[in-house]
Amino acid sequence: MAAAGPQITIYTRALCGYCSAARELLDSKGVDYHELDTTLNSKLRAEMKARSGRETVPQIFIEDQHIGGYDDMAALDAAGELDGLLNGGSD
Repeated sequence: MAAAGPQITIYTRALCGYCSAARELLDSKGVDYHELDTTLNSKLRAEMKARSGRETVPQIFIEDQHIGGYDDMAALDAAGELDGLLNGGSD
């Protein structure tokens, strides 16, 4: 069971390799996240676009901060910055 931390939201769709990679990275960090599947939901896709300015999935948010897609989150992880964000800004 993961410790309480910031709210993480990830917009995904079915059969998306980058979405799977994003979930795997978050799972490896032991954090809970709220997944919103946009596959057959145009309202969620519109919400995602309004929040992120992007139409591609995944789109990842930590609290209200837009992290970007999987590549963006992986770059933060490689730079050693993701854990701090996932731990509420303090690492």
